[in-house]
Formats: sequence, C-alpha cells, structure tokens
Amino acid sequence: MIDDKQNIVKEPAAEYCKVYTYADYLKFDFDELVELIKGKIFRMSPAPKSYHQEISSNLHYFIGNYFWRKKCKIFAAPFDVVLPIRNEKKNAATTVVQPDICVICDLNKLDEAGCFGPPDWIIEILSDSTSKKDLNDKYEVYEESGVREYWIVMPKEKLVEVFVLVDGKYQRIKTYTHDETVSPSGFPELLIPLIDVFPELIERSNKRDVDQSQ
Repeated sequence: MIDDKQNIVKEPAAEYCKVYTYADYLKFDFDELVELIKGKIFRMSPAPKSYHQEISSNLHYFIGNYFWRKKCKIFAAPFDVVLPIRNEKKNAATTVVQPDICVICDLNKLDEAGCFGPPDWIIEILSDSTSKKDLNDKYEVYEESGVREYWIVMPKEKLVEVFVLVDGKYQRIKTYTHDETVSPSGFPELLIPLIDVFPELIERSNKRDVDQSQ
C-alpha cells in the first residue's frame, strides 16, 4: 500500500487518479496516519523522533503559556485541519493536514473532529521524510487557503524561517538563527528565544550556568 521510495500512499488500482476529498478521508482505513493534499494521499512520517518531539514541546511551552486564558487556542499533531479552497464545503475539501503546531483564534472553525478553515499560525518542524512536503506542497496549500503565518523549523540547521501572508502571497520575513529571539507578526509580545527551543542548545546553556556557578 505504501511506496517506500516516495512520500505518497498508492491508491487502490480501481481508484487510481481519483481526487480524494474530506468525505473520502473519513473512510480511509490505512495502517498509518495520512494527510490529504490537493486530493492526493500523503503518508505521515513514522512516529517523530525524540529530538523532533522535544523541539515541538519547547515551542508548545512558550506558545501555550502565552495563550493561556486567551481567546486563541493551540493544538499539536495529530490534529486534523481541513483546508478548503475558494469556499469549498467541508466534505468536498481536498486538503486535510496535521500540522506539528497550529494556533486558531476564530473558534467557530473548531469542532470535535478538528479545524475547518485556515489556522492563524502554523508551525512545521522539518524531518528527512517530510521536508519536501513541508517546503513545497504544504507551503502552497497554506498560502492558497489563507494561513496568515507559516513557520518552518529546521532542526539540523537550527533555523526558523518565517513567512507572512501579504495580499494572498507569502513573504519571507526572516530566517532566524539559533542565537536570536523570534516572535509571530500577529502576536509580537510572544517572544521565543531559540536557544531555549533546540535541545542541545539548552544543554549547552545549562552546562555553562553550572560551570559559572562553581
């Protein structure tokens, strides 16, 4: 069922070339989690490695604390986000993704199944198996569906690339390095020092503090 050379799940022969919808997605019975991007089925990466999860947890800590008792809500994968294009009805939408982290301020978009409509802010953490999808496929659907801000976290390089939607197109604001502090354009009071996001930088900082105290 899975093509090991690609990130795409092969459809059954009888369904070949079909454009799948959210209604189809609800009926899928795969052995692993999948996403639907413009009608094509994409496999999720295997269970994220601990390093990926640590980065996600650290980001979630800063973002979750900021939004505590505020209107906006933060969610982490697995969490279905249905992205309609041009006012599609929910069951007809052809994109269903599970961002690593997303923030939603219009709570009318939420239901028991997840989110219907673009979140205000999405963060994806790259891995070897998902980098092409996050940099190309998801970038396009996030832009087209109206996700206001998109962050791409690059664990190997220890960088965060920030894109903001301007007149329907993403503009790259900046690529932040490990020694900088980044904040979302929509919530400038939320400050995230990247030295406290990447695990080995935290360990290095902790070791330095211990050495200085001795």
